[in-house]
Amino acid sequence: MSLKSKRIVVTGGPGTGKTVLISSLEENGYHCFHEVIRTMTLDALGDVSLDDQLVNPIDFVKDSKSFNDELINARLQHFINGQNIHKDHLFYDRGLPDVIAYMDYFGQAAEERYANLCLEHRYDEVLILPPWKEIYVQDNERMENFEQACGIHEKLEKAYIDLGYTPIEVPFGTIENRMQFVVDFINKTGE
Repeated sequence: MSLKSKRIVVTGGPGTGKTVLISSLEENGYHCFHEVIRTMTLDALGDVSLDDQLVNPIDFVKDSKSFNDELINARLQHFINGQNIHKDHLFYDRGLPDVIAYMDYFGQAAEERYANLCLEHRYDEVLILPPWKEIYVQDNERMENFEQACGIHEKLEKAYIDLGYTPIEVPFGTIENRMQFVVDFINKTGE
């Protein structure tokens, strides 16, 4: 085991298989930090009827700045918590730059503090899952349609590139094939 854990973000637009991949990694003994937005979105939706739900959870919160602050702080806490975990690899279901990407997609200006947090708390690798129409499912928590999911993917890729990352695309395939791609990737990049 290395002295410093390698931090790997798994990102991509909605419905690309991130959560399934993270669960599979965890089942195979890797330490994973789970996505926080689904719980926050459900809390934000509260008693809003399904007919009134819009694509952006920000539309349901009283204070979008507080919502985004809470989200980036939760992801920052995941990053900080990783310092106390002594594993070779730590996987994150989304990272700090995802907040900036979503804000950009929804036409919100991210505070300079957000970019600074992203620059001060760097991941070692970024794996990005591309939009995949064949597996895409819209549900009560995933409110975006497929075209919107593609737009979000573009903003995610841009945010990571703008922050100096080179996202590695995880190819389409079975969960076993995707897992093998990730394992091969981390073995190739070294401990």
